[in-house]
Amino acid sequence: MAVRRSILVRLLAGAVLIALCSIAATAWLAARSTTVAIQEQQGQALADDAKIYNTLLEYAATHRSWQGVDRLLTKLSQDTGRQISLSLRDRTPIGGKPVPETRKPSAFIDPLRIDPNLVGAEGGGDLIDPRVVGPFALTPAQRTAYNELAQRVLKCVQGRSGQGRIEVAPTGRPQILDAPEATVAGCQGDRLALIEPPQLKAYEELQKDVNSCLNTRGRKATIKLDANLNWSIPSGPAQAAPAVAPPAATAEAVETCLTNVRRDILKPYVAPFALLFVSAPGSSASAGFDLSAANQKRIAGVAAAILGITVLIAVLGGIRLVQPLRALTKASRQMTSGDEEIRVRVRGQDEIGQLSLAFNELADSRAKTESLRRAMVSDIAHELRTPLSNIRGWLEAVEDGVAHPDQAFIASLSEEAALLQHIIDDLRDLATADAGNLRIHPERVYLGLLLDQVVATYLSQAEHAGITLSSATDGDIELDADPVRLRQAVGNLVANALRFTPAGGTVRINAHREGTDVLIDVTDTGAGIAPEDLPKVFDRFWRAEQSRNRHTGGSGLGLPIVRSLIEAHHGTTTATSHLDQGSTFTLRLPQTN
Repeated sequence: MAVRRSILVRLLAGAVLIALCSIAATAWLAARSTTVAIQEQQGQALADDAKIYNTLLEYAATHRSWQGVDRLLTKLSQDTGRQISLSLRDRTPIGGKPVPETRKPSAFIDPLRIDPNLVGAEGGGDLIDPRVVGPFALTPAQRTAYNELAQRVLKCVQGRSGQGRIEVAPTGRPQILDAPEATVAGCQGDRLALIEPPQLKAYEELQKDVNSCLNTRGRKATIKLDANLNWSIPSGPAQAAPAVAPPAATAEAVETCLTNVRRDILKPYVAPFALLFVSAPGSSASAGFDLSAANQKRIAGVAAAILGITVLIAVLGGIRLVQPLRALTKASRQMTSGDEEIRVRVRGQDEIGQLSLAFNELADSRAKTESLRRAMVSDIAHELRTPLSNIRGWLEAVEDGVAHPDQAFIASLSEEAALLQHIIDDLRDLATADAGNLRIHPERVYLGLLLDQVVATYLSQAEHAGITLSSATDGDIELDADPVRLRQAVGNLVANALRFTPAGGTVRINAHREGTDVLIDVTDTGAGIAPEDLPKVFDRFWRAEQSRNRHTGGSGLGLPIVRSLIEAHHGTTTATSHLDQGSTFTLRLPQTN
């Protein structure tokens, strides 16, 4: 056997290839997964940093001190899995959590100077957290009154334009947005911008200090602030004069002065400046994944170990697989050479074990078939020898002058030739059935009429033997069947019954329905069949009368032909019998094929 065609070699090659592909795929997947995990971890770290910064920034913007921040730091540490601590400028701990002595702070917490990279604010703003409202915040009573007013204004605006929505500023003051200004003004929306005590003093102080700052900077401009801290420069001395667009330098000076003055006014209302320290727990122990020389050797060692284990398992499995196959090959060759007793040992219940069991069953079936073939050849030779010997004997008697070719002589030769023809016809029918070429031509058959025809055919023979032959059908039964083949099958059973029924006996044909099937019973009152012989009645050349008497034993082919004809109709044949009481042969046919 060529090495490259050996199952063991092919199995080993396949296992090695699978192992190499698995190792390569695992390495690629591990590297890919590590890269994605690192990217996701980095993104999650940035998101956690922003969350921590924004949460602490909100606390600083809404509290005048850091007192009580320790509970917030603990919660943030639990939510993000990070180590978080705060300190003042001199690194004095805030909230009881120690801070690193040498490490740089992660960020600065100052709501009056926020970090645009952490909060997403665009450059060019005043960098003051909008949540810092200080003295500009409305009182609870004012919030309630302004919210009710805003609802009435919004209802009016939407009734006129179908637009508008309410947005509440951090100070608590509501505004009408996404609606035409003229419509808002017509619905008394300007009342929402009224500045009332106690906020009026803070607005006036802010406006005064901004104008003083502008004068200090040499800007001859006087600004006017609205409720939302938006500024404008009136064109005239009157308060109601329309605003004019200032030069760029003046606008820049106004923004600078407004930001600086707001910080001075809001400073007492926010927590002090703080340093933020954020670190991951156990960060020093997680060095990350790298492809250093040591790691490469480690990966190569693991890959080699996996490959070696795969080869070992493939070799052991291949040997276990190949050995029974070689035994089966050897047994097959011995069987081909004529050894009918060869068998293989069955190992286990796996596929190889099942194959060995199937081989043994095949060997048993082959031996049985060969035995039947030999017995059949012997039986056929014996069956043909008898009529041929009789014909030859009579002819030799004529040649020797012992017999004369008279009418009795010719009748005897004709009877022997008819028997020989009957045997040949039976053998042809069986050969056709064995080859699968037994064709039936089903048509609608009235079973009662068909059984009457069978009775009419054998009635003369039954009367000559002194036997009562009759048929009965339970109702009008119709079925799809080949009438010629069905008459032949029932006729063989009737002929067989007449042969083994003594004078004075009866042979009866009964037909009835059973579910979707039609049953035809041929019952006689003959000698019956022994229980040990009953399973053999449909075997070829088997006869209850072992003397092979042509008048009592028949050819032994009638019942096998019946079984073949009924199987061609997708039916079955069975037999029951009691010694000295008679036998019943039953044909079960589907009503519709």
